[in-house]
Amino acid sequence: MIERRAFLMASVAALALPACTPTRATPARDGETDSAGGKPTARVQGARGPIEIIEDRLGVPHVRAGSLHDAYFGQGYLVARDRLFQIDLDHRRDLGRMAEVFGPGFVAADTAARLFHYRGDLDAELAIVPPDVLECAQGYVAGINARIAELAADPTQLPAEYAILGISPLRWDVRDLARIRGVDTGDADDEVRRARLQAMGMLEIDRVMAPLRPAWKFTVPAGLDVAAVQESDLGILAPSARPVPFDTIQEATPDAAARRADRFAQGSNAWTIAAARSATGRPILANDPHLGIGGFSPRHMVHLTAPGLDVIGAGSPGLPGIMQGHTDRFAFGRTNFHIDQTDLFILRTADGDPERYWHKGEWKRFEIHEDAIAVKGGPAQQVTQRYAGGRPIVSQDPARQRAVALANVGMLPGALMRFAIIAINLATDWPSLHRAFKLHVSPTNFHYADIDGNTGWQTIGFTPRRPRHDGLLPAPGDGDFDWTGLLPVAEMPHVLNPKEGWFASANQLNLPEGYPYGQKIISFEWSDPFRYNRIAEVLRAQPKHRITDSIALQHDVQSLPARALVRLIPTAVSAEAAPAAALLRGWDNGRGADSAAARLYERVMPELRSGYHAPVVPAAARALVRLIPTAVAAEAAPAAALLRGWDNGLGADSAAALLYEMVMPELLSGYHALVVPAAARALVPTVNLHDMLESLAAPGALLGAEPMAARDALIDRALVAGWKKALQHGGADPAQWRWGDLHRVEIAHPLASLPGIAAAFPRIDGGRSGGDGFTPMARGVPKRSFRVSHGASYLLVADVGAWDNSRFLLLPGQSADPRSPHYKDFYGRWLAGDMQPLWFSKQAVDANAAARTLLAPARG
Repeated sequence: MIERRAFLMASVAALALPACTPTRATPARDGETDSAGGKPTARVQGARGPIEIIEDRLGVPHVRAGSLHDAYFGQGYLVARDRLFQIDLDHRRDLGRMAEVFGPGFVAADTAARLFHYRGDLDAELAIVPPDVLECAQGYVAGINARIAELAADPTQLPAEYAILGISPLRWDVRDLARIRGVDTGDADDEVRRARLQAMGMLEIDRVMAPLRPAWKFTVPAGLDVAAVQESDLGILAPSARPVPFDTIQEATPDAAARRADRFAQGSNAWTIAAARSATGRPILANDPHLGIGGFSPRHMVHLTAPGLDVIGAGSPGLPGIMQGHTDRFAFGRTNFHIDQTDLFILRTADGDPERYWHKGEWKRFEIHEDAIAVKGGPAQQVTQRYAGGRPIVSQDPARQRAVALANVGMLPGALMRFAIIAINLATDWPSLHRAFKLHVSPTNFHYADIDGNTGWQTIGFTPRRPRHDGLLPAPGDGDFDWTGLLPVAEMPHVLNPKEGWFASANQLNLPEGYPYGQKIISFEWSDPFRYNRIAEVLRAQPKHRITDSIALQHDVQSLPARALVRLIPTAVSAEAAPAAALLRGWDNGRGADSAAARLYERVMPELRSGYHAPVVPAAARALVRLIPTAVAAEAAPAAALLRGWDNGLGADSAAALLYEMVMPELLSGYHALVVPAAARALVPTVNLHDMLESLAAPGALLGAEPMAARDALIDRALVAGWKKALQHGGADPAQWRWGDLHRVEIAHPLASLPGIAAAFPRIDGGRSGGDGFTPMARGVPKRSFRVSHGASYLLVADVGAWDNSRFLLLPGQSADPRSPHYKDFYGRWLAGDMQPLWFSKQAVDANAAARTLLAPARG
């Protein structure tokens, strides 16, 4: 949803438009100066009073306004100044107005976008929004429109994309913030996959790709004909149903495995440290949202000050408010919390009248909305959108008397996510935040730390009540499985002032012990716990945590999957141990009275316990046998030797890290081929990394009749294949291998495949990076490349109460315009992990001011 915005890509042949020569981007001025300090003044439409903007030496703008409306006006104006094309393209996509400027190839995408527009009473929706929140949203929209009006008066100042593409920016309307709900497919394809596997009698194999957490038993909803479920039931949700010249317009990609990986890659880290555990004597809050890296930056920074408001941090361009930052009272951060917010419902339609469907014992008619989609170079396309009780109909098959509805919490009345961040910004404490959370739709771990020393964690997001359904498979749409409301925020997992003195989240399963997840279903799918486990390992070892410790942890490249893999690499036993090893390896693990191996086991086990000074080995005889290593194959020896001597850190200059990144995909592929039956591989294209490593650490029946031998052979093959790949990609001399030589940070305009765009927007590249998607410094690796595809482009460490000590980074800079000095000024700092001060107090801001501007209301 809000946190998972897709980047817009393009094919070279999509558009053939001339390039233009960019002009310098500066705000339009009327030549005035104010009487107080000679600040340049811009007359703008929609401002209610004077608005002062101070930009500090690092490019962060500080807005000082006399009203809430004008503070958010300043944010809207500035994001339009720095990122107009980015927010305009997102807005046009969300409105379903791409075809009108890019042609008929976008009609399917526009149709999908409009299907997820709210069709109820928009006035009633806006009436739900608290008046002060609505005032801020109106100011934000007015600020964007004011900048657009400036540029209309002087088109030479437009961002270069507009002349290259031959288009103009759309004006904004606050009603659209309530209308647009976003194409969020959720786990719809997972539900279809599971139904198809169940029809094959192979549903349990789904767990190797998507393990259910907490442990849960699959249950097919009564009345669901799993044999009738087909891929076509996804209808417009399937990426193949909306091909467009620009790839990945929507979140989904055509590759199912990549689509699933992307859904779980877009996570974040956050932790709060209580004053008692902090070296400062004040709470510390750290947050680094992991979003896409490679195109438009997903965060834009601003400081907003007005009566009743003082907040600084980063927001999502095009979304009013600050998502991660702090007010003068508290710091706040967020990570994705996994909530299953969608369900597919299979509807039975009437024979001979496909506009009627059976629900709650009667035939009902679909709600019909007709849309006309304007198309560049051709006539408007008429489309018919259907809804069943407000749920979009994503596919229809009249011949089979079948339709499929997607229930999505974002389509419910009151799902006003685009106003929720403002409400959070206006809160003053923990109780007032809970009132703000009622508008918050997206699933989120909300982290909190205030100047009074309180720290807290609250999970938020619309969570449907499913009294007869767990959401893992489609359900009949006859009404028996309908949602019965939403789980109140007060019943969601939370903690205030945790007794441990710290709390962290990294998208892992974090339902508290004893939480009644069977009665209050939230989700059964979570990200692997590797990042969280490493964060917890570090925090537990730090009785007094410092700001620099948080910065170091945000850049930590220790890989727990690598650690697990290295432990699995067998080593040859010593000559003295060989006889005992041979006897025990040939043992059936039986404890018979006549068994020589059993007598040896009884002698070895006490020695093993004594040697470790703790009962670290399970008592079962089988566990001891599993600990006895076997030699790797000769071909695997070089790879094994390099990895065994490694500290498991994925540093940019590490040769072993490069090898590891070659070996692990081979291991995953080999394990997939071993444990997933051929008939299921198209539906189960990947395996879960965490569960694979656990399975290899304790081989069982899943690996076949001889699981130990199968495990060792699998590791051998992965080491051999990984070594060959490392030679191919790293060169013939392993001493010269460096992970960062492959793992680079490349940033390009999302439409850079168009020659005119590429010429006007130079690439930002050359930077080497460590880490991967499973290290705390998350630097994700895409499926067919080694470049950095996602990670923390924005990082924050807040010293709560001593706000000027806080630190931040923003990749690559504030502006998306290469004519700006802030186009890539943070690229080098970000690569180096060189966190910068986030000035907040008036004194600090004024002392570090680099430019001042006054926005004044337009005359007349």
